[in-house]
Amino acid sequence: MASATERRYRFVYKPLLFGACMVPFVWVAGGIAGLHGFDLGEDPVRRVLGILGKTTLNLLLLTLAVTPLRHISGSANLLRLRRMLGVFAFSYALAHFVIYLGPFRSFSWPEITKDLTRRPYIIIGFSALLLLLPLAITSTNGMMRRLKRRWQTLHRLIYLIGILGVWHFWWQVKKDIRLPLSYAALLAVLLGWRLWKQRYAVGLRAGGLKAWFTGCGTASSSANLPTR
Repeated sequence: MASATERRYRFVYKPLLFGACMVPFVWVAGGIAGLHGFDLGEDPVRRVLGILGKTTLNLLLLTLAVTPLRHISGSANLLRLRRMLGVFAFSYALAHFVIYLGPFRSFSWPEITKDLTRRPYIIIGFSALLLLLPLAITSTNGMMRRLKRRWQTLHRLIYLIGILGVWHFWWQVKKDIRLPLSYAALLAVLLGWRLWKQRYAVGLRAGGLKAWFTGCGTASSSANLPTR
């Protein structure tokens, strides 16, 4: 029987998170449909690209923030939300790429090829999307059981994906870099925390081994003392 916490996450927190993740999509869909109050500006295609790209970055950073928040709060149940964030991040990244290929470049391969040579940040973004694909495919419980330890190794690609995503955004900004700088700073904090945590854990293990060997040496010395 499911506990009260499991029921809250299943019937309250997850639906709320799903609704929050859908807000950018609803806004874009309303703008495309021309609904009142959903204004995409004078260049709607470029605006949609920006919304989808920034939403992808936001979701990637939220996904990376789950583990630190779990350790800080002591609530392992936060991990129940990480998969949804990751899948939404992939979905928005894919939509961002499709909008670029279709409405933005009209599937004109000469124009796309020219973009790849003049705007290399597109290659960076596409690389991040390709790396997200296996993570999305293997996000199910069945794939976790099948891959076992390899699943965790594979999903560490999220660190590289985060770096590529921020790089892709920063490189295309020409003047005001305050927003990409804030993304880079937040990413640095999230990755730096993991590095600190790993070194801290290694230090604890090393300290434990040293104490164990010291204890063994002390016990051995005591055993060799002459009895009176």
